[in-house]
Amino acid sequence: MASSKEYLEFILGQLSELEEITYRAMMGEFIIYYRGKIVGGIYDDRLLVKPVKSAISYMPTAPYELPYEGAKEMLLVDEVDNKEFLTGLFHAMYDELPAPKLKKKKQTTSSCAPSQGCVVKPVGIRFI
Repeated sequence: MASSKEYLEFILGQLSELEEITYRAMMGEFIIYYRGKIVGGIYDDRLLVKPVKSAISYMPTAPYELPYEGAKEMLLVDEVDNKEFLTGLFHAMYDELPAPKLKKKKQTTSSCAPSQGCVVKPVGIRFI
């Protein structure tokens, strides 16, 4: 079951005190980012966060749930109605979250120079 846009908007409203909350739609669900780092997501209209030590300490009785079949378990956030709780949770988790992976730029032949070890092959012209 896909998550609803209404539930996403509700969660974003609850997190409105935080700066730099963004999301990305992915296969009917939503990945939630805080200051560029993935905190968790909305899966089947449930807010799930990564099970980092700070989140486990902040929510010691939170159940582990699968966002989807074959995925790693995440922590279910039950207190979505409490803005202060959610803000505190995201603040607590931030430093422990992994930095975003940088995408490698594809090298094109136009930016390749022989001094970089690239070989430029001449293109022959063929007359028929």
